[in-house]
Amino acid sequence: MRGEYQQLVDEISAALSAPATLEDRDFGLIAFGVHGGDDDLEMMMDPVRTRSILQRRSTAAVRAWFEAFGIARAQAPLRIPPDPAAGVFKGRICLPVRHRGIVHGYVWLLDDGHLAELDLKVPFADPRLAQAMETAARIGALLAAEARAGAELGELLRDLLTARPAGREAARGALRDGLGSAADGPLAVVAVAPWRPAAEGDGDDQQGPDGTGSALAAQSGVAAMCAVPDALPDGGAALAALIRLRAVSSPAPAQAAADRLLRSPRAGHPDDAPGLAAAGIGTPRRGLAELPDAWAEALAAARAAVADRRLGPVAAWEAIGPYRVLTGLPAGRAADPAVLPLLEHAHTELARTAEVYLDCAGQAGRTAAALGIHRQTLYYRLGRVEQLTGLDLDDGEDRLLLHMALKASRLHPRP
Repeated sequence: MRGEYQQLVDEISAALSAPATLEDRDFGLIAFGVHGGDDDLEMMMDPVRTRSILQRRSTAAVRAWFEAFGIARAQAPLRIPPDPAAGVFKGRICLPVRHRGIVHGYVWLLDDGHLAELDLKVPFADPRLAQAMETAARIGALLAAEARAGAELGELLRDLLTARPAGREAARGALRDGLGSAADGPLAVVAVAPWRPAAEGDGDDQQGPDGTGSALAAQSGVAAMCAVPDALPDGGAALAALIRLRAVSSPAPAQAAADRLLRSPRAGHPDDAPGLAAAGIGTPRRGLAELPDAWAEALAAARAAVADRRLGPVAAWEAIGPYRVLTGLPAGRAADPAVLPLLEHAHTELARTAEVYLDCAGQAGRTAAALGIHRQTLYYRLGRVEQLTGLDLDDGEDRLLLHMALKASRLHPRP
């Protein structure tokens, strides 16, 4: 499928004698045409296109800049002027890639002036532009078909991960049929949390349950992906992605997929600043039998990475330490009554001091250095912690209780 996209992009480049790129509607790069030889390559590029090709995705700022021209609603080609301040040194002609009224992506043509004679108001009057638009329509049909196929696999994956034990065998068999030989190979599950599924009525009905463009779902190694509603303690959704591996002992493709998925505009809550979502990777398995367990591990690792940024933005299950136990606790059981007074907002600095002290195995010198405070200040704060909690920091069990309660509070912050 990827090769077919490349061939169609090359057809558009040849028809209009201009270098073209194809991106999905989330600005993930799918294919790009020839950009000339070494002598004129620099003249034909600008920072935005260079970054898109090298990183295979444009930034959120670039996306917002182009979308301000109405490309997501356009039914016909649009001309976009250069803007050096935005890193767009070359003008663009955007061919919206649509199928049955839904935009699935964009073909971008660099315009250094030689396309100025194209009359975009009557696009079919120029046979070159008419041919390019017909090719863009073929691309749209392919992307739509790919999105539908990916949606079906995603639904099967979600059924397997969320079904009750009695229904898992049927879901597993259907997913095995859909994946073919990959179903018996080495696999890893990646979770991204939080995740914003497609909103009803926003045109995502053919984009699949992940709510992303088909290019993201079809990235190398991604066998299936889906949004899982109510996956988080607050009722939020998370993304599940099933990744093909070369070997159970080689999880690098899962790490690469997690990095790509975190760059999706769907990663995170709408009101969050970029970068607050995280990804988790479950222990790789062979075959589908243990995928629900792998999903539980991946989701726990993602939650831990959100709670403790030192673990992320991508965390593997085996690397999250005590969170392997703490993520299994329901929210109502995560906070011990003795520690609740310390978790009040007025005592945030005391709680942080206690956690760093316990992270440092009770070594006062290391703790004071990590906090940048004098030892006497540390001793005073620790005394206040004992007063608030009634716990004895010289007692190993009390220290363990306090340490786990403080870690658990990261997973379930108080309002």
